[in-house]
Amino acid sequence: MEIDEVANINDMDEYIELLYEDIPDKVRGSALILQLARNPDNLEELLLNETALGALARVLREDWKQSVELATNIIYIFFCFSSFSQFHGLITHYKIGALCMNIIDHELKRHELWQEELSKKKKAVDEDPENQTLRKEYEKTFKKYQGLVVKQEQLLRVALYLLLNLAEDTRTELKMRNKNIVHMLVKALDRDNFELLILVVSFLKKLSIFMENKNDMVEMDIVEKLVKMVPCEHEDLLNITLRLLLNLSFDTGLRNKMVQVGLLPKLTALLGNENYKQIAMCVLYHISMDDRFKSMFAYTDCIPQLMKMLFECSDERIDLELISFCINLAANKRNVQLICEGNGLKMLMKRALKFKDPLLMKMIRNISQHDGPTKNLFIDYVGDLAAQISNDEEEEFVIECLGTLANLTIPDLDWELVLKEYKLVPYLKDKLKPGTAEDDLVLEVVIMIGTVSMDDSCAALLAKSGIIPALIELLNAQQEDDEFVCQIIYVFYQMVFHQATRDVIIKETQAPAYLIDLMHDKNNEIRKVCDNTLDIIAEYDEEWAKKIQSEKFRWHNSQWLEMVESRQMDESEQYLYGDDRIEPYIHEGDILERPDLFYSSDGLIASEGAISPDFFNDYHLQNGDVVGQHSFPGSLGMDGFGQPIGILGRPATAYGFRPDEPYYYGYGSR
Repeated sequence: MEIDEVANINDMDEYIELLYEDIPDKVRGSALILQLARNPDNLEELLLNETALGALARVLREDWKQSVELATNIIYIFFCFSSFSQFHGLITHYKIGALCMNIIDHELKRHELWQEELSKKKKAVDEDPENQTLRKEYEKTFKKYQGLVVKQEQLLRVALYLLLNLAEDTRTELKMRNKNIVHMLVKALDRDNFELLILVVSFLKKLSIFMENKNDMVEMDIVEKLVKMVPCEHEDLLNITLRLLLNLSFDTGLRNKMVQVGLLPKLTALLGNENYKQIAMCVLYHISMDDRFKSMFAYTDCIPQLMKMLFECSDERIDLELISFCINLAANKRNVQLICEGNGLKMLMKRALKFKDPLLMKMIRNISQHDGPTKNLFIDYVGDLAAQISNDEEEEFVIECLGTLANLTIPDLDWELVLKEYKLVPYLKDKLKPGTAEDDLVLEVVIMIGTVSMDDSCAALLAKSGIIPALIELLNAQQEDDEFVCQIIYVFYQMVFHQATRDVIIKETQAPAYLIDLMHDKNNEIRKVCDNTLDIIAEYDEEWAKKIQSEKFRWHNSQWLEMVESRQMDESEQYLYGDDRIEPYIHEGDILERPDLFYSSDGLIASEGAISPDFFNDYHLQNGDVVGQHSFPGSLGMDGFGQPIGILGRPATAYGFRPDEPYYYGYGSR
């Protein structure tokens, strides 16, 4: 209903009287008051007119179903007040927020009924295309539907906007959540009106920062509804939709859903648009955190675009979002092949070394961890990386350079030449002294020593320099840190392969004693490396072999006794061993006087037989369990590093840990 006359604040009494007449007069009266309310200068005067506000609230409560225009006008008046926080108390007083929630819910249900009716008539026309009467009736209904939707969407916009303003107060927002505001908003995403959609998505974005609201959105399959808006012609709508997706992408399940509905290539396409590049990259960064999805980026044009951005970046430090995204992608082998295409690695190395950028070097470090042709590309840069290992460089940068070098397990690499030319041995030894450097740097030094120790001459060089006692001292200092312990033991494992260093470790240090102590560590990975190292020591030194066997026997024996003594027998288990009760074996004599409880390779040991540690000579006992014959290096095939085939490589560090891989700090076997 169009109103031609201009409202005057002095005629308020007349407008109030119109609110007591029929619907058309109420619509006119509310429209005139709305004219006044749209001018912020009039709001304080309207606020003092309690009669007018009370009448408006009453009419809205009683007659909103009678006229969409009337409801729209009155809600719009209160919306004008809601734009200012100091007037929110007034809206709460008249319970306009709760009323708006009811109106929105009702209108959404009405819209569903209209659509049902329209689809029925459309179906009838499709079934009988020749029937002109049905066609005309459908067209008439469709036209009416379009008119109703336009008016309804105006009402929804103003009502939702009012609620969005009120939601400034989180307590009010919680009340809305309890009245199912999230479900209503997600339903409204099916509309085509851009202005309404911008408002709905903005409201959802505000709500999405709370987990309860986010969970409601998950129930309503919000990602499927948002994906149709990416991309879209309306810039503001696309921008706010991407921001909502960013909020939702903190949830692992929703990231999974985003990939399923095909959002990955759509977001990648937006990287070329300056307006959306940053926000799209943030969403893609979150998706790239999941290992399952990293390889999918190889099937889009994402990586070439990112490499272009990296090389075009004029600042010394690359944007944090961009480099973080690249670091994640470089953890996947397929992506790395694309990154290294052409002069990719050369350009990355050139920039990293020029600006001493630790994050770019972290990306390069990730690239270096993958076996295959890409690792061999690093041979050309070993000298450049080794030259960075000094006390003059920034520690973070040195850590990444050391980590990259430590990943280079390349057979053709002459590590001895590298160590001598760049005088790395004194540096490595110095950093092993407890307290001389941060733990992160010291750990990388240990890992680096483990890598170069694969080379016979390098291992001898390091042993002569006195690094083994330094490692034992560090082991003492860091015995509570599983990561340090595991990597130091791995160095010993590497060194016992070589004749020169094997003698040093076995005869001149107490390393084997430490290994025996760690044989039964709670960390599975430490136990594994310890067992393999001790097996080699036992093969080459009879004295230590006896000590190792004795300790394994003692451990196995104590475990068996503990199991027997702690076994709780209930009535149903009393006769598990036949008619003889088991209690006499436990309570009426010393268990050690019953050798028939021990097992031999042929069954039970004869009761007169005595068991000794020598019994275990032909068995490999890992953590007290007989798992088969010893597998010593002498009886195994060797690979290109002089490593026995089948023996595990360097234990993985926490750096580069993947959620889908078993973590080393578990208690069970992998």
